[in-house]
Amino acid sequence: MPQVNYRYDKAKAETQANKAMGVIEKAGLIKSVGTNRNYRECLQHTAQWIKDNRLGDLRHMDRDTATRYLDEMKSVYSQKTLDMHRQAIQAHFHATGVLQSKETLPVTKSEVQTVLEHRAYTPAQVSLVAQAQNERNAFSTELAYAAGLRAHELLTIRPLAEQPADIRRYEDGSIKALDTKWQGREEGVPYSVVGKGGLVREVRLPQELADKLESRRLEEPIQVRDRGVNYEQHYDVAGGQKWSNSFSAASERALGWSTGAHGLRHSYAQERLHELERFCPYEKALETVSQEMGHFRPEITETYLR
Repeated sequence: MPQVNYRYDKAKAETQANKAMGVIEKAGLIKSVGTNRNYRECLQHTAQWIKDNRLGDLRHMDRDTATRYLDEMKSVYSQKTLDMHRQAIQAHFHATGVLQSKETLPVTKSEVQTVLEHRAYTPAQVSLVAQAQNERNAFSTELAYAAGLRAHELLTIRPLAEQPADIRRYEDGSIKALDTKWQGREEGVPYSVVGKGGLVREVRLPQELADKLESRRLEEPIQVRDRGVNYEQHYDVAGGQKWSNSFSAASERALGWSTGAHGLRHSYAQERLHELERFCPYEKALETVSQEMGHFRPEITETYLR
């Protein structure tokens, strides 16, 4: 079951980026406060990537490592953001002598325009967005990604035993639930949310996420209002318009683009379909995902797969 690892060793990456920026500033290569801030953020992400890939540290980064990093990030960042990362690394190399003053790193062409034709986020992109949010909003991003939740559904999540799912039936009265529902995710912890039209549906969370969610359980439920609708909230989690806005802003900061929080439902649909196709034919996998996402027809789910 996919999970977002948004808790990274931020302190070490920040320290490396700060030291690198000190060298760059001393070399007189920073012309504005905005550039300073942007380069610092870029180098922090670069330092973390180097650590995650066990390639040493930022101070000892060479051209090959930089090229590999930029090549990997071309499917993550917009051209503008990718160029900023290249320029930050370039400034670091100029300050440390890896590049001569007039030498430059080759421009890497972003592939994000192709990505934006679809709304789905990759796991790496979700992780970067979550890193750009505060802890509360990041946790909700992780929940929404893992379970394919709408923004307002985060406000309604409860254990399945406390909020049973509605039974959906075909026109002939037979129950819609497929035997492939949750196949491959049987160990997930059952919760439920209230979706469109008041439909209560079951969702599954990885045990680790469920444990985190339970640690945020409120002693007494509270009433919250989102986009003119009242909800009874049982957990201290972000949701609704405020969380959606946070996600979009964080995506713009982290990636240079955003397809909105609803893009996480597209991610769920695509990843879950590929997972289910190991167990059953496409048509059945599609209908299963449709039921898990609370869609009324599989044709709706197909629009999430383009």
